[in-house]
Amino acid sequence: MAKHEDTETFRKRLLEVATALIEEGGLDALSLREVARRAGVSHQTPYHHFGDRQAILAAIAAQGFDELGARIGGVTEASSARGTAQLLAAGKAYVAFALERPAHFRLMFRPEHVDLRHHPEALAAGQRAHAALEAVVRACVEDKTFRRADQGDAVTLTWALAHGLASLLLDGPLGLTAQTPEAREITADRALRLFRKLIEA
Repeated sequence: MAKHEDTETFRKRLLEVATALIEEGGLDALSLREVARRAGVSHQTPYHHFGDRQAILAAIAAQGFDELGARIGGVTEASSARGTAQLLAAGKAYVAFALERPAHFRLMFRPEHVDLRHHPEALAAGQRAHAALEAVVRACVEDKTFRRADQGDAVTLTWALAHGLASLLLDGPLGLTAQTPEAREITADRALRLFRKLIEA
């Protein structure tokens, strides 16, 4: 580690290298030895910062949850829209994150890769992301956008739609029919707008 590079900055650099490896070759391509080689450090250095391979996967997942929560929160804070317009913006932010950060997204919700119960920092980051989505839905429940809907049920429905749409576009059949970023954005927009119409009806 260069003398001018503090621990947190260097840790982020190792995470960037690890994420790039996953994006290039999938999870099997990730090893701490290869992270060290790509980062130009000794093979023991990543172990000093993360402990083991599972810990670096959990750190990538935590990073993803934090970015997802920030995107949802940022969209809603930047918009003067309320109700279903804000819900639509949050849904688009969710799907866009999945498509732009596939390595993160594929780790965040797969307990066989990262069991959040064993990684408190990743679990806390996931809870913060969920709280950001919950805040958007809560506003819709309070202004009666979700008519006669329980808040918990409304959150589950919204999350299921956004996550399912993101997964189908990233790794499922929707991604085969909508192969370009523009086509995927159009597909997501149409589905989310239909959802908006259904809950406004």
